[in-house]
Amino acid sequence: MDFTFNEAQTAIGDLAANIFAQRSGIDRVKAVEASDERIDRDLWRELAQAGLVGIALPDEFGGGAMGFIELCVVLEQQGRCVAPVPLWETALAAAAIAQFGTAEQQRMFVAPAAAGEIFLTVGIEEFGPHDPTEPTMSAREDATGSWTLHGTKAVVPSAHVAAGVVVSAVTAAGTGLFLVDPADPAVHVQNNETTTRAIAANMTFDAAPAQLLAGGDAVNWLVDRVEVALAALQVGVGAGAVEQAVTYLNGREQFGRPLATFQAVSHQLADCYIDLEAMRVTLWQAAWMLTNGAAPGTAVLVAKWWATDAGQRVVHRTQHVHGGIGVDTDYPVHRHLLWGKQIAASLGGSSADLARLGAQLALGAAS
Repeated sequence: MDFTFNEAQTAIGDLAANIFAQRSGIDRVKAVEASDERIDRDLWRELAQAGLVGIALPDEFGGGAMGFIELCVVLEQQGRCVAPVPLWETALAAAAIAQFGTAEQQRMFVAPAAAGEIFLTVGIEEFGPHDPTEPTMSAREDATGSWTLHGTKAVVPSAHVAAGVVVSAVTAAGTGLFLVDPADPAVHVQNNETTTRAIAANMTFDAAPAQLLAGGDAVNWLVDRVEVALAALQVGVGAGAVEQAVTYLNGREQFGRPLATFQAVSHQLADCYIDLEAMRVTLWQAAWMLTNGAAPGTAVLVAKWWATDAGQRVVHRTQHVHGGIGVDTDYPVHRHLLWGKQIAASLGGSSADLARLGAQLALGAAS
């Protein structure tokens, strides 16, 4: 399997890297973190104008008509700069509506999302240990064919600015994806600050009206893409942290020579390199399979586990080699630590990933 990017993918990565590097400097990130929304709307508009928000959406809705790989290329660059915009949330919610929604839903949400006019998000995480492909929040259909949601979703990112939320729920027939208005009176939103200083919400649905997008395998479709998108973001977070560590260690001298020349220090950066390469190869394998319609099998969970487990090692090591300055919560590398920990905890940690992976392997061995 060849993971070499083609010319278009390379150009997309270069464009994204340039925009994020120019618009997500440390002073700008600090200013956004101090704002009420915690979202950089100026950066969001520039990403939309460059066609990066809708890069993977169909061209009939103003998207770039590229694939999931191209979205992951952009997400990696976002992670490098820890840029505070709800990119994966909006892109994947819009992709779900484009894939499963009605023409009216697509008109109302997909085209505006691609243009950067609205934010969207997804709610697939719940409290307690659970498999995100097996939601416990319920959806009930009445005699008229209308649906209502009952239950709670946890840590829904950027729900405070979202025009719509795509949520997973269990139904009498299995599971399904539903589109819900977060401003509906039957939706109770409790906003909280996350580890990354962003805003996420615990959302309680008290017979909240919702529109069914799709049943069947739709929940798995979305969960797979969210997990791989988070892995792409984590690769960028780790790569950005390593770049900062290399710059610091080459410039900081002790005992008359740069810290980077000390064997104990260089070994830690070498371990980071190995972890990042493992994260990359598992990420692009999973992204390639999802893009090309291949059954992902265990590839998604393998990528998620590497992003969770190795991603935390990378951000911890890069902070550690900074010494005391790395503990300063205002220092740039500390933001990479916070992002790395937040991503690693999303949709379950490494133990939960291994449990799900083991269950998949056991099921395959038994069949």
